[in-house]
Amino acid sequence: MPCNSCRKWSPIPSTIRKTLKQSYMAIWFDPTITVPQLQLIARDTMGEYLGIEFTEIGENFMKARMPVDNRTRQPYGLLHGGASATLAETLGSVASAFVIDQQRFYCVGLEINANHIRSARDGYVYGTTTPLHLGRTTHVWDIRIYDEKEKLVCVSRLTVAILQRQP
Repeated sequence: MPCNSCRKWSPIPSTIRKTLKQSYMAIWFDPTITVPQLQLIARDTMGEYLGIEFTEIGENFMKARMPVDNRTRQPYGLLHGGASATLAETLGSVASAFVIDQQRFYCVGLEINANHIRSARDGYVYGTTTPLHLGRTTHVWDIRIYDEKEKLVCVSRLTVAILQRQP
């Protein structure tokens, strides 16, 4: 869709660009998206192998959970930092995929950082992603991961490139 402010092609519809400024409507390209649809995109991926499950989608956020078990622990019995980064990248990448028109664009991760605040040993960790920036060629996502006691475990930021599909 052409962007009125820069007159360039934008993968984000103008109604969503306005939403980011006004925060009145959902950011999703298809506002009828459901949690089962989110889960389908993760089939046969690293996220599925690690047990990541999408749990909720709101107007400007997406949530998922991941077990802390033999797949996600490091040798000392703590949640592996790479598993936290995987949960963060899964959330941000899937969120970007559902903001854009997937028939015309696709998205890939550019950069991720993760600050590990506290350890987790068992149960589940829960991640929530919200957009910091939804631009024509990049998205930046803030991902917060909490343990079952709602204590902050990890803070992550993911930058995603938005690329146009070739005809």
